[in-house]
Amino acid sequence: MPGSDGPHQLLIDTHVLLWMLTAPDRLSTTIRPILSDRRTQLMVSAASALEIATKQRLGKLPQADALVRGYSRHLARLGVSTLAISSEHALHAGGLDWAHRDPFDRILAAQSMIEALPLVSADAAFASLNGIRVLW
Repeated sequence: MPGSDGPHQLLIDTHVLLWMLTAPDRLSTTIRPILSDRRTQLMVSAASALEIATKQRLGKLPQADALVRGYSRHLARLGVSTLAISSEHALHAGGLDWAHRDPFDRILAAQSMIEALPLVSADAAFASLNGIRVLW
């Protein structure tokens, strides 16, 4: 993280992945150098692939056709690895005592907690949740 040396692992929220690909100027000036540092291991949840494909299908991300078709290639170009969703992640997400209902965010929160990965997100919904570290 800022001010420390060596490689780090971060879990990136879906909107952060989309902004890295299409609108890097929307990323905070604090997080940009961390995301571009190749020593940082960037992880994206498999839930983000589902979220992107679902929103593209529903017309909420109409420009995402190319992203969906070339998803793995785009991740490789950014140096991002996929974090699979385990049963442990799913059970923890479903059982979280958190009023937030978005299933994608619940999975990301559970993965952040269980894997001890800081979550990169501009989403204020995570601020009310204990047990995760949010970077922005």
